[in-house]
Amino acid sequence: MTPANEGPVTTTSGSARSGDVGNTAAIGIDVGGTKCLGVLVEGREIVAEIRRPTPNSPSAIIDTLAEMVHELGDHDSVGVGVPGLVTRTGIIRASPNLTDVADFDVAGLLSRRLARDVVVENDATCAAIAEWKSGAAEGFDDAVVVTLGTGIGGGLIVGGRVVRGHNGFAGEVGHMVVDPNGPACPCGRRGCWERFASGSVLGAMARAVMKAGGLTGISSLVADVSEVRGEHVCELAEAGDSQALGIVDEFARWVAIGLVGLANILDPACIVIGGGLARSHEVVMEPIRRHFAELLYSPDLRPHPRLDIARFGEVAGALGAAIAASSFGAE
Repeated sequence: MTPANEGPVTTTSGSARSGDVGNTAAIGIDVGGTKCLGVLVEGREIVAEIRRPTPNSPSAIIDTLAEMVHELGDHDSVGVGVPGLVTRTGIIRASPNLTDVADFDVAGLLSRRLARDVVVENDATCAAIAEWKSGAAEGFDDAVVVTLGTGIGGGLIVGGRVVRGHNGFAGEVGHMVVDPNGPACPCGRRGCWERFASGSVLGAMARAVMKAGGLTGISSLVADVSEVRGEHVCELAEAGDSQALGIVDEFARWVAIGLVGLANILDPACIVIGGGLARSHEVVMEPIRRHFAELLYSPDLRPHPRLDIARFGEVAGALGAAIAASSFGAE
C-alpha cells in the first residue's frame, strides 16, 4: 500500500465509505488542525484517499490543496471543508484550529490557482451533508448532525436544504450558552455547550475525579493522569465501574441538554451524533437517549426525533465536501 502521506490510496468499496455525487466524479478535501484528508468520489464510492500534514500558513495551505487536487485527478468538481467561521463566499473569518487564517479567502485563491470553481464549506456542514445524502440521516428532510470532538460542531438540514444562515455561520452549536456562569471558553465567553459536552470534556471530568482520589480503576488502562481520555472512561464504564458510569451519565446529561434545545427549536425528524465516543461506545449513547427522552418538551404530543450514530468516520468531512461540489448551483 502507498504510504498515506505520499500518494493516492485506492480503497475498497464498503457501506461506510459510499457517498453520492451522481454520474460524475468529485474531489473533496477536509482541512483539519493537523492533517488534510482528500478523497476522490466516483458515483457512490470513495475510490481514492490521500492525506497530507496541514501547513502552518495560508499560502502553504493553498499549495497543499492544489497539489492534492492534481494528485486525485484534476476533476472539475472540487469541494473543501474547513474548520471555523466560513462565509457563504468561502472566506474563513476565524478558525481555532488553523494558524493566521483570519479573512483567508480559500475559495477565491484556490479557484484562481485551479482555474475552476471551488466550493468551500464549514467542516461540520460538510459532515452533515455526507450523513444527509448517504448516511444516518438519509431520507430525512429535517435533520441535525452533531459531532462531539475537541469541541462540538453542527450541521443543520431544514426542509430538505442545508441551513447556512445569513453570514454562513449557522451550525455553531457548540457555542450555545447553557450556563452563563460556567467555565470559560476559548471563544471568550462562559458556559458554552462544548465546555460541558465535547469529547475532550469527558476526559477532563475523569481527570478531576482522579486528582481527588477517585476512579482508581483507570490506572490499569493508563499510567499518567494527564493521559486519561474519554475513551478510557468509556472502557471502564463498560466494565461496570460505578464511578466511571456516573461520570458518563453526567456527561450524557449535558449532551442531552444541548440536543433538546436543538430539537425544541428545529423539530428535526433525526439527530445524528458523530465523533469517536458515540461511534465506539453504546455506554455513552444509552444515557444520552435516556436523558434526551426525559428532558424533551411535549414528548407525548409528537414522536421523538430519532437519535442515531453517524455512519461515516473521519472521511465524513471530505465526502461531504465532494458531494457539495457536485451539487454546486443546485440549491
